[in-house]
Amino acid sequence: MAATKSNKKKVQYWGTGRRKKAIARVRLIPAGDGTITINKKSIDEYLCLDTLKVIVRQPLVLTENLAKYDVVVNVVGGGFTGQAGAIRHGIARALLLA
Repeated sequence: MAATKSNKKKVQYWGTGRRKKAIARVRLIPAGDGTITINKKSIDEYLCLDTLKVIVRQPLVLTENLAKYDVVVNVVGGGFTGQAGAIRHGIARALLLA
């Protein structure tokens, strides 16, 4: 029996966030378990301060979508605080599309 290929389109929401010199490209993947990956590392590995983790999760907590989406981020430029703000901005913009 041959394997059939599914033609279901995988929905993803994209958002670009900026703060100071930091630019973040954010991708929200529905039906996830709430994992946040930044530059191929988990949020706990990438951001050392708890306040920065709170900043990143703010839009998801506010809209009660923390456990509904997986978040994949590519961020460049700036320091960790600027990157956290850019990620927050990108998540907020992607949630508007969702």
